[in-house]
Amino acid sequence: MNERISDAELAIMKILWEDAPLTATDIAGRVERDWTITTVKTLLSRLVSKNALSNERDGRRFLYSPLVAKDAYIDTESQRFVDRLFGGKFMPLVAHLAEKEKLSSKEITEIEQILKDLKS
Repeated sequence: MNERISDAELAIMKILWEDAPLTATDIAGRVERDWTITTVKTLLSRLVSKNALSNERDGRRFLYSPLVAKDAYIDTESQRFVDRLFGGKFMPLVAHLAEKEKLSSKEITEIEQILKDLKS
């Protein structure tokens, strides 16, 4: 999948990453937005055309399942974010978050542990 997933499409993906396969009606009942079934079907169609979802006929309805794993999506989007805002460098992102978020001692300790584990 090379095309980006919009925020609206991501709401659909999150539902399907939790439970799949589902019908458009199932998804419309779970989405936490005031969308009609037509809107949900439009978003599903876009995701199928982007090869993010598969659809399989089940009688008169379609069952939708993700073709993109949640972890793979997060990896790709995280790298795009770092590339776009921080020139592909991770440390400026960490420094920015550390300065703006006022990290607690516990969070700093957790980061130190992650770095220590990475060194091993």
